[in-house]
Amino acid sequence: MKDHKTPVYFMPGMAANPSIFKHIKLPEDEFEMYFLEWFIPEKGETLANYALRMTQKIQHDNIVLIGVSFGGILVQEMARHIKVRKLFVISTVKTKHELPRRMKIAKATKIYKIFPTGLVNSIDVFRKYATNDFVAKRLDLYEEYLSVRDKYYLDWSIEQIVNWNQEKPLPGTIHIHGEKDGVFPIQYISDCIPIKGGTHIMIINKYKWFNENLPRLIKE
Repeated sequence: MKDHKTPVYFMPGMAANPSIFKHIKLPEDEFEMYFLEWFIPEKGETLANYALRMTQKIQHDNIVLIGVSFGGILVQEMARHIKVRKLFVISTVKTKHELPRRMKIAKATKIYKIFPTGLVNSIDVFRKYATNDFVAKRLDLYEEYLSVRDKYYLDWSIEQIVNWNQEKPLPGTIHIHGEKDGVFPIQYISDCIPIKGGTHIMIINKYKWFNENLPRLIKE
């Protein structure tokens, strides 16, 4: 029966749309998958308030909540407002202490305020000057998966990440992290399930591992 299926909500990473989860498959007789999407924050909105507004999009009780990258930070904030059955964070951090050194420097110097986030709207220009297949394929990936290109949203997101102030992990958080994550290097991460060869985008290219292991981890 539908009512007995476990609702699993997925939150993509910064600027990403739910298509990053297109290869994730959970047994349909046990789970129902739902996908949250970014919306533009209000001017001066706190991450806590944004998380509260995101919880209003959840239609079930006692859910499984899964977040990737900045989405992993957001779902931790959401879990402060709602009861979750299980909380999974992927390719992200559980506290401010797991942020890499360069992000801590960015926070101290406020250099993140001058990041050229407006360039994300110039993909067509970059494509014109792409000189090899590798660059062209990367641009294709950006176009497919990164659809939230509003400059205010991007500036706001970067500011929330570098200034995130969580001191201790939320109890019961299950952290899955790639050993080759270039955004949040694993040497700064503690208490995680390491994925051999996993990069920051392993939700896309290591989907077989998630399909094989997520059902078990949810039910444990």
